[in-house]
Amino acid sequence: MFPAWDESLFRIINESHTATMDVVMQFLSDKFVWIPLYAFLIYKLYQAKPQAIKAALLYVVLAVIWADQISSSVLKPLVKRLRPSHVTEFKSWIHLPNGEGGLYGFCSSHAANAFAVACCIYLLTKNKSIGIPIFIWAALVSYSRIYLGVHYPIDVITGAIVGISGAWILKNLVYDKLTKNS
Repeated sequence: MFPAWDESLFRIINESHTATMDVVMQFLSDKFVWIPLYAFLIYKLYQAKPQAIKAALLYVVLAVIWADQISSSVLKPLVKRLRPSHVTEFKSWIHLPNGEGGLYGFCSSHAANAFAVACCIYLLTKNKSIGIPIFIWAALVSYSRIYLGVHYPIDVITGAIVGISGAWILKNLVYDKLTKNS
């Protein structure tokens, strides 16, 4: 069902580990270290949309819920693709500095959520000086999931698609409707 390059690229990325990169990738994957970034992004949203800040925040929250639920509650139980960390044939070489993670990994909720946030922020601010770094952040978070041995590249690519598409759809269905008369 999945192409051979997906597993090959996973192995190349996962086997490229160093002690320093282990720390960096664990940091990137930790949801709670990003709270200051989220506070900064809320501030930037307020600057860009002061009259529509409630609608903007509702939109971002709904986009993250969408991304998280599509990835975790729909795709993972539907596809049932084992995370690489649970593949018996990989046990002799896989590097898991953060542990195994849950059983199924398609698609990556970290990637879906990070790209949902990135896309929402860009769509709301249209500010490239914020948009480009936030998309780089989302890509690094996604890469960290492969490096840490809990997702294949297609898992994070699909997560990115889920997050971006959800952000785009909800911008049109929610945010634009809430702010139409503002």
